Amino acid sequence: TYAVTMLYGSPYERLLAVNGHPLPAARQKQEQEKYDRAVAERQHESPEKRSQRIAKYQAERNRDHTLIEQMTSAFDFRLAAKRVLNGYKVYVLKATPRKGYKPSGRDSEVLTGMEGTLWIDRQTFQWVKVEAHVIHPVKIEGFLAEVEPGTSFEVEKRPVTSDIWLASHFSMKSNAKVMLLFPHKGEEDDLYFHYHRAENATAP
Repeated sequence: TYAVTMLYGSPYERLLAVNGHPLPAARQKQEQEKYDRAVAERQHESPEKRSQRIAKYQAERNRDHTLIEQMTSAFDFRLAAKRVLNGYKVYVLKATPRKGYKPSGRDSEVLTGMEGTLWIDRQTFQWVKVEAHVIHPVKIEGFLAEVEPGTSFEVEKRPVTSDIWLASHFSMKSNAKVMLLFPHKGEEDDLYFHYHRAENATAP
């Protein structure tokens, strides 16, 4: 379990617990000292180094945003049902690949081989959950890689204020071939909670 703090333009993760157990006092002190050093380093880093650090973080965010934005172009949506999910009355939309879709870039190429389901809150039209999985292999140009069936991701959101929804759960399973030959599999499952605005947040 990590506490994630926005620190001069990019996040910093401070370890709080392992397997649900708080860190021993000595380890807590070490983690606090690491955090204090990171604060000091970022306070005094050169403008060039800070720009590079923030640019790397923004590139990751832009990649994720591109995938979400491209979903409306990459899929055809069909209203499948009305349900209740996590206490919210939702529309259930089925998403299937749209014929003729042209990916906007390398990051969105994987969408050409995926289908999925969206659960949309009927009152706010925020999406409560998104699930997608690969249905046929997709070659990623420039990486000599192929994403294969078995790859999937799932994201759930919840409101943290009256009008802001943020991720509460993310899971991903990857099944790919690197250099179109060597198998590569991975799995990740994250929970997000206790969102709050830091009173002493540091400015970029």
